[in-house]
Amino acid sequence: MRALALYGALGSLVLTGLASPPAGGAARDPAAPPAPVHPLAFGRCAAVEHLPPSVECGTLTVPLDYARPNGKKIRLTVSRARATVPGARQGALVFNPGGPGASSMQFPLYGTLPTWQRTARAYDFVGYAPRGVGRSAPLSCQDPKEFAKAPTDSPRYPSESFKRQKVAEAKAYARGCAQRAGSDLPFYNSVNNARDLDMLRAALGEQKLTFMGASYGTYFGAVYATLFPGHVRRMIFDSVVNPEPRQIWYRNNLDQSIAFERRWSDWLRWVAKHNGTYHLGTDKEAVQHAYDTARQRLRRTPIDGKIGPGQLQAAFLKTGYNDAFWAMRADALSKFVHGDAKQLTAQALPSGDGQAEENANAVYTAVECNDAAWPRDWRTWDRDNTSLARTAPFETWDNVWMNLPCAFWPDRRESATAGIEEALRTATDRAAKGSADGGGLADAYQQAATTDLDDAQRGQRGPLDIRTEPGALPPVLLLAAERDAATPYPGALELQRRLAGSSLVTERGAGTHGIALGDNACVNSYVETYLLRGKVPGHRVYCGPRPEPVPGQPLRRARQALITPVKGK
Repeated sequence: MRALALYGALGSLVLTGLASPPAGGAARDPAAPPAPVHPLAFGRCAAVEHLPPSVECGTLTVPLDYARPNGKKIRLTVSRARATVPGARQGALVFNPGGPGASSMQFPLYGTLPTWQRTARAYDFVGYAPRGVGRSAPLSCQDPKEFAKAPTDSPRYPSESFKRQKVAEAKAYARGCAQRAGSDLPFYNSVNNARDLDMLRAALGEQKLTFMGASYGTYFGAVYATLFPGHVRRMIFDSVVNPEPRQIWYRNNLDQSIAFERRWSDWLRWVAKHNGTYHLGTDKEAVQHAYDTARQRLRRTPIDGKIGPGQLQAAFLKTGYNDAFWAMRADALSKFVHGDAKQLTAQALPSGDGQAEENANAVYTAVECNDAAWPRDWRTWDRDNTSLARTAPFETWDNVWMNLPCAFWPDRRESATAGIEEALRTATDRAAKGSADGGGLADAYQQAATTDLDDAQRGQRGPLDIRTEPGALPPVLLLAAERDAATPYPGALELQRRLAGSSLVTERGAGTHGIALGDNACVNSYVETYLLRGKVPGHRVYCGPRPEPVPGQPLRRARQALITPVKGK
């Protein structure tokens, strides 16, 4: 699922040789990036970034394909706020919010939040838009207006005709990705994200990287730690993706659907507990019935012609990411079933032109489809998820529809062919208008020829086997909530097993996705101690849960949820 805010979380890519560290590079020079790099020049941010003058921006140039560092280049946007106490400065803290498909360009603003201010004294806060995101070589797979069409349906137990419709849509979406990105498409993947991160480290002038990654950011951050352990100073992995290669990404999504069902039950029970406020029933079955009633009403009569069951589901999915949404959504549902649609309209109505959402979805799809092999037969998806939906109906099928393009994802040769076809169409259009092709067609043919050579020489590879040997990596800090739905807790245990010497902080009995420097003082103390002093706690330590939400909680806490890790629809 793609990221909805600054944070986030979670095909058949030919990774070629990218899953191997640069030959001899780290051994010759521990600080050497994987390609030539120039120091970043920072200046005023573009107006489109909506950042204040206190934040400065720059552009990082990286290779599209690290096997050809002198070939095609792409440009990534970067933002920075300098440490607020220069004399206490320890370096740059680079943040990635996950997704895949989320940007951290606004991360420098975090330093103004109370829980982040001590860290902001010691670090430059550095954010960036990863490849494909925003203005960083942006990806698109579909007309944003088509992507944002509403209302949509979201049946828990879809009919065979609905399934056929979604399969057709997934095939069309995969074709759209190939046609729009062409032969560039396979290079949007987690290994290249890790290599871009090392280019950013070098361009910032940092000998060693200090990094905080959330949700999906923990996965490619772990890829980085595996490829470049000698480049690491400190790393925090917050809400950990299970890195086991066989889990990437199909099985992780199955596990995620199970975890969302558990988290949805937590919310249902909480609403029932506060029936005196919400009047939706005294047990979770009654609250579920109220939600189903709202779904049926919206299916018959969408609000404003735009809010149907799909928009309802997308809004209430956030209850699984952050319990700061619990009271907001309960109040909106209560008012809607009792005749007042204003709050539900405000919380579920699609906003904007869909461009940012379509871009985020395109990057999410490309990275996850490119990273690993997905089942290519629809019957496998149908069998696995029909069985899963019997016990976990809340999010199972919506999770399927989001990831299903990976069943029909083009391999590198198909992407190159699609690039030629698109270049031919562009050249034909330009010729009809009396203008020159500009070399696009020749470039497309060159990429296709190069792809054939790569495939012949290197063959196909799967996800990187993430692991480090004892002593190879400085101690890193892992953070996880026991009831996290987007990145289920076993993923944190698996990554700790693979990163020798790592320390795991667990928030017991909690399920908010993204726990660093939030509402839990115990967690925050471990995070600050690590970032400011480099000290990790024991192998595994535990914190009690954050305070349970209360009806009518201040809007401040709900707003805080908008800048915490969210990986969703």
